[in-house]
Amino acid sequence: MPWQRPSPAVQDLIRQCAQRVVNPRPEWLAELDTVVLAANPAIAADPELASAINASTHANFLFWGTANLRDPGAPVPPNTGPEPMNIARDMVRRGLSAYTLDAYRVGEGAAWRRLMDIAFELTSDPGELHQLLDVCSRSISEFVDATLAFIAGQIETERDELTRGTHAERRETVALLLDGAPIPLRRAEARLGYALTGEHTAVVVWSDDPAGDLARLDTLVTQLGRAAGARPLSVLASAATRWVWIPGHGGIDVAALQDSLSAPGDIHIAIGPTAEGVDGFRRSHLDALTTQQMMARLRSPQPVARFTDIQFVALLTTEPDRAGDFVRQTLGQLESADRELQETVRVFVAEQCNASRAAARLYTHRNTLLRRLARADELLPRPLATSTVPVAVALEVVRWRG
Repeated sequence: MPWQRPSPAVQDLIRQCAQRVVNPRPEWLAELDTVVLAANPAIAADPELASAINASTHANFLFWGTANLRDPGAPVPPNTGPEPMNIARDMVRRGLSAYTLDAYRVGEGAAWRRLMDIAFELTSDPGELHQLLDVCSRSISEFVDATLAFIAGQIETERDELTRGTHAERRETVALLLDGAPIPLRRAEARLGYALTGEHTAVVVWSDDPAGDLARLDTLVTQLGRAAGARPLSVLASAATRWVWIPGHGGIDVAALQDSLSAPGDIHIAIGPTAEGVDGFRRSHLDALTTQQMMARLRSPQPVARFTDIQFVALLTTEPDRAGDFVRQTLGQLESADRELQETVRVFVAEQCNASRAAARLYTHRNTLLRRLARADELLPRPLATSTVPVAVALEVVRWRG
């Protein structure tokens, strides 16, 4: 159908709608993020892809609104900015199919419901309302169609570029190893340039900002290998994620890593346990992925996490709502107490309820520690002496949770 411009009165209403869209309330964007991620658990479990999808959805929201501020009621061209480009790149490098783009349709539905609410607030005239909703519905639908068509074309371009490089061979080989395919050991090692015998420590390094300075990820991978005295294997899992394996039994100096990432930032590191052989190559990586998913699920403020430290918390928080209920019921008011008090209780339990050792570990006087423990008892639903284990577990969840 040919595009027909709405009446001047409806154009003014569209401009008013667009003004609200480009200045959205925080709860609108939060609702948009929630419904988009809830519709696709595979995206929600991947912190980088979830961040990229949310950024792209917000960008589309703003793009459509800005276009209608300039020329209300006119067709909106596709969004060809960096956010859709990142989505195309991430999908190809993860080997995902176009089903991931369904998230855009969910976002379109949520945005349309919000726009209808705005429209009914702006006018009660039946004729104006009918024309306003008709024009906006067609405008949003055609805009999303055009943007998805652009992403689909970019996906083909990215796939063509990716399959011409050595990265594709390494990524394919790693996928075969992780799937347990019977690929000959020597052939796999030759394609990877990495020995699969001996011990390995798998690491996932990623950024929450796919549009940021991603060279920092590769620099960090190099530093990890240098600190371990070994040449790591690094695979580009996506634009802002690196899968890394470090050979040898030296392990990773987590304290040094935390110091290097001490300032708040967008880079995170998940570390699997050291394990041996091809099976260890696979298991360490899967445990590192579990760690990454837990950090994303809890929106953890911690920049570095080891699987051996979070294994229990990862199991407990598989269902976040039930984990939250457990924490509230176990800690009571201690859940909202200051971190110093929570850490005092956590260290005290970790030191087998030995006040002297806990005080030394916290660099505080024993009497100070005892006063804090007395305060914690006032906040807990049950005395610490009768609930040591559940309190320790709940505090571990709080420690990793954002």
